[in-house]
Amino acid sequence: MVDALAERLGIPREEVGVVSYDPEPQNWPDASMGCPEPGRVYEQSVTSGYRVFLRARGQFYEVHMDQTGTRVVFCR
Repeated sequence: MVDALAERLGIPREEVGVVSYDPEPQNWPDASMGCPEPGRVYEQSVTSGYRVFLRARGQFYEVHMDQTGTRVVFCR
């Protein structure tokens, strides 16, 4: 997720830090993983994963990822 945010912002990964994370897995009711985008439709299946808070260049970002870490969603 650090790499994903760095790539999204176009900055070196060293400029992204983990602020905190919830070690307990989350169970979101659909594929939006708790961060739905307006106008999109999501598969209605429970998606398990983790919530992480990152910081880069003075901004905080809430990031949700699936249990394997392969799918990363940035919350607004």
